[in-house]
Amino acid sequence: MLTAAVHVAVPTLARLAPTTSDPSDELCRALSFLGSRLDAETVVRAGYGAAVPAGVFGGVVAALARLPTLTVVFVALAAALGGAHAIHTAPVWLATLRRTRALGSAPELVGRIALRMRIEPSVERAATFAARTGDDPLSESLVAHTERARGTPTAGLGAFATAWRAWFPALDRAAALLGTAADVPDGERDRTLDRAHEVVREGTRDRLADFTGAIRGPVTAVYAFGVLLPLALVGALPAARVANVGIDATHVVFLYDIVLPVCLLAVVGWVLVRRPVAFAPLAIDSSHPAVDDHRRRAGLTGAVVAVGGYVAVAQFVAPWAAPLAAMGGGAGAALYVAARPVVTLRAHVQDVEDGLSDVLYLVGRAVAEGEAVESALARASSSVPGATGELFADAVGVQRRLRVGVGESFSGEYGVLDSVPSPRVASVVTLLELAASEGRPAGRAIVSMADQLAALSRLDADARRELASVTETLSNTAAFFGPLVAGATVALADGMAPVQSLDDAAVTAPMATSDFGFAVGVYVLLSAVLLTTLSVGIANGLDRHLVASRVGSALVSATATFLVAFAAAGALV
Repeated sequence: MLTAAVHVAVPTLARLAPTTSDPSDELCRALSFLGSRLDAETVVRAGYGAAVPAGVFGGVVAALARLPTLTVVFVALAAALGGAHAIHTAPVWLATLRRTRALGSAPELVGRIALRMRIEPSVERAATFAARTGDDPLSESLVAHTERARGTPTAGLGAFATAWRAWFPALDRAAALLGTAADVPDGERDRTLDRAHEVVREGTRDRLADFTGAIRGPVTAVYAFGVLLPLALVGALPAARVANVGIDATHVVFLYDIVLPVCLLAVVGWVLVRRPVAFAPLAIDSSHPAVDDHRRRAGLTGAVVAVGGYVAVAQFVAPWAAPLAAMGGGAGAALYVAARPVVTLRAHVQDVEDGLSDVLYLVGRAVAEGEAVESALARASSSVPGATGELFADAVGVQRRLRVGVGESFSGEYGVLDSVPSPRVASVVTLLELAASEGRPAGRAIVSMADQLAALSRLDADARRELASVTETLSNTAAFFGPLVAGATVALADGMAPVQSLDDAAVTAPMATSDFGFAVGVYVLLSAVLLTTLSVGIANGLDRHLVASRVGSALVSATATFLVAFAAAGALV
């Protein structure tokens, strides 16, 4: 989670610290959860050490912007305090984001425990089964607790739920119901297990609903003070210069390209760490065998778009806008192309997962009636259309050609899951493999898992629909509306003529468009990056490939919209 560069930089900054203090318990827990080699005392000292260069840098930037002396001092102090606070809180924020992402898999984890208990009502074996079949921080935590409880009267599930209670109380309630299910009569067990899964789903839904209501105010504030007000001031700044107000290009650069982006970045982080549960996209590493390496293609595409945009804009729009076209278009195209293979594979995996409940329902019904899992899979794969049916048909083909079992046909040397890196599909395969050995009693558990997957899909869709009302405004503003207003306003400012004073003693010229327009254009690109990141983070949790894809698309759209709006409005002025 923390890179090698961070582990080198933090001790270096710690040596600059003029003072130190005891670390908070929250910081200690965060570093432990992240598995960092850094100790909390070093991080605290590094924060104080960073205050020195941050303050100097802030003061130098403010001085170069030709701000008043008192303002320079204030900026230097703010930068020093901000630098120290950022380092002290960064591990806590990173740990919070990781916990948020981990808790998105809580319904699936509880579902796996409940499914195993339907076959055998043993909490210990069910918890071990669920922990071993998951590949996420929540499953890793359960593994640690089950291993720690080995040889004791407990299963480790209670301690695991207690450890996560502060961040997700519903998990503690679900764990209590799972423990109770092992002791109730057979007729009541299924109902208790269903209730455990329902509790964790309801907890997820309620917390997301609370989060959606709570962030409307902050997101509206971001929209108003980070976008609308700065864009409204774009038209007033050149007029202020004509009115002999002491504003020049350096002040605009300092305000729009430094102060506003830093404030936006702080608000983005503040909102994202308060997201209680993240239904994060499937984590796929770019080194996965099923992912094509597009880094060279991305670099070439970015270079071509940058050079082409620079030449075209310098020729047909304005020379000062050419670097904006190169930066926004080139960087956006490179990011989009580089992230595209992972995004495409993730979309394919999603298509496969969407049909899992149908396959499981058909297989479960057939197994409950006494049919073998292998033949039930063959019939289900031919009945379910789309990517899911194709995947299971391929697995059935591997079984017949190589004469291997269910697990081997999916996860073996020639298994079909090499091209579908989905933990959810892998969990389904584990259950099917278990059903192949258990036989008819496992049919009911497979049908139950089909119902659970369908419920999870509905929960995911409902959550994204709730958040869409917030995120769509941010995305559209970042990519289209903000750049459109900014480009048109810069064009109107460009049409302002010099104003002669009443006594004909002086002529005041408006701010040069080459300086003013470039500063506003950089702000448009930075806001496209930050607002799009916030939109993606709210809806999906932070994922670097999805963020890169959406940010790349937003940069290209924002750059094109800003330049077209400037050219079109300039032609009408």
